[in-house]
Amino acid sequence: MIQIDDKIISLELFTNKFICNIAKCHGVCCVEGDSGAPLEEDEGKIIEEIYPKIKHLLSPDAIKTIEEEGTSVIDFDKDLVTPIVNGKECVYTYFDSKGGVHCAIEMAWKQGLVPFRKPISCHLYPIRTRKLSQGEALNYDVWPICKDAVVLGKREGVSVYKFLKEPIIRKYGEAFYAEMEAAEKELEKRALLK
Repeated sequence: MIQIDDKIISLELFTNKFICNIAKCHGVCCVEGDSGAPLEEDEGKIIEEIYPKIKHLLSPDAIKTIEEEGTSVIDFDKDLVTPIVNGKECVYTYFDSKGGVHCAIEMAWKQGLVPFRKPISCHLYPIRTRKLSQGEALNYDVWPICKDAVVLGKREGVSVYKFLKEPIIRKYGEAFYAEMEAAEKELEKRALLK
């Protein structure tokens, strides 16, 4: 582990390799799992506000679920999350004609319909964050459905944190990312990274 400000960062973000390989997995992370995507409190409010602008991208089952449960829910761990349809996919999942899976919120963002890209937990994945009594932990989440992302990351030599540069900067800022780069150089100097 290394510490930057009040963040405790797993060395796996530097040592493990990862590049999302949507061509292989088809976005199955939006469909698999036992709960919806974790949301920050302000994100729940944002999604509620932008819902009318993304509704046309959602399936009838997703719309029905949202009308019954709301645009965000509290899950079994008492966390704010996106609702899921029939115990499976996130309600904000968009299925294209080729069977590919996309985030409807991000699609609306790309089309300029909404100012919010998508939940930061989705953008940061496979980093999962956890609040600590003083600060936050950033960990690498290993999920077998992402095995093709690991293979591609190893082939291209791209570490988890480098693949996630954009969302790390979105959440923590450019100075924080620069400190991660400096930490990586220090770890390489000490021969802690291979």
